[in-house]
Amino acid sequence: MSTDLSGAQKHLRFMQQAFLLAEQAYEEKEVPVGAIVVKDDDIIGKGYNQTERLGDPTAHAEMLAISAACATLGEKYLTDCTLYVTLEPCPMCAGALVWSKIGTIVMGALDAQAGSCGSVFNIAGSKKLNHQPTVLHGLMEQDCEWILKQFFQERRSKNNGAI
Repeated sequence: MSTDLSGAQKHLRFMQQAFLLAEQAYEEKEVPVGAIVVKDDDIIGKGYNQTERLGDPTAHAEMLAISAACATLGEKYLTDCTLYVTLEPCPMCAGALVWSKIGTIVMGALDAQAGSCGSVFNIAGSKKLNHQPTVLHGLMEQDCEWILKQFFQERRSKNNGAI
């Protein structure tokens, strides 16, 4: 994992857009994760977690953003694109990002339970796979951690401590 955030102002601008999507997920009582895909400084795909609303365990922010970006481009590879996501991708999403050949992943909070871009697993950096995107982390990390902690604290208090 790298902490080099060259082009930090541009990265910050796009991570703020992903965070707005995480806030939308939060308002809809979904795990607050937002993601956008950017190519040539244009947002070509976006998503936020919608697993509850859609009744689909694959409806993660990253998966929806990847699908939207591929539809926008009319192709299956996102080689010259950057994904901005508020939480480190899980194994499913990291795998999809590798298969999409995304160029760069910029993430906010690390996921100590299922992170797959270097914290728990390193699917995104595996030399056994045919693509390894550049991975940057720590952008808006405190904000991204806060919204997740707030969400799960509220959920636990409503369920008497259970998730």
